[in-house]
Amino acid sequence: MKSYWWKILGLLLLLYSIIMGLLGPVPALPIVHETIRNVYFHVPMWFTMFTLYVISVVCSVKYLSSGNPKDDIIAVESVNVGIIFCAFGLISGMLWANFTWGDPWPNDPQLNGSAIATLMYLAYLVLRNALEEEQKRARISAIYNIFAFPIMIVLMYILPKTTDSLHPGAGGNSGFGEFDLDGMMKVVLYPASLGWILVGIWIMTLRFRIRKLEYQNDTAAS
Repeated sequence: MKSYWWKILGLLLLLYSIIMGLLGPVPALPIVHETIRNVYFHVPMWFTMFTLYVISVVCSVKYLSSGNPKDDIIAVESVNVGIIFCAFGLISGMLWANFTWGDPWPNDPQLNGSAIATLMYLAYLVLRNALEEEQKRARISAIYNIFAFPIMIVLMYILPKTTDSLHPGAGGNSGFGEFDLDGMMKVVLYPASLGWILVGIWIMTLRFRIRKLEYQNDTAAS
């Protein structure tokens, strides 16, 4: 039971955030109106993606120092699951942008940076599949992953803060915290973010176990 508590917690937090996200009170804000509820789903996708990418880059560093195949498997599976959450983040963002800005993909530096970062991590997976020798593939992809992570941070979080952007908290725009002074959204957003992060890690561990079994079978067969 001890190893399952965080999984149960993640599911309970998701259930709570979905119910409150759809039915709970939200501040009456101009332009966004009821679409502000999307923040409970859109933002946690990015938090979960970022967490998984952090796990991935840490395991890539560990692999280069230890050569343990386990670290390489965790690194690639973290990226695999992280890209799924990235896709949900992009889709939910496009739907939100279409309602609030009148265009699913306006010329916005944060949107464009997110697209470039996504392509960069897709290239990471393509690179792995292009290399057949196992240790060479693991080493090269680990090095690529270590360099890709800080570039992703710059593209998605640093550059948009220094240029004109439609997103809250960037380009001189006020963040949601300045509108929502009573914090009514925080009691849903924070649990939602934690819940999705726990579920994302859970999915990654399931994929890791499958890949680990496949690796052990391949090693035994050879």
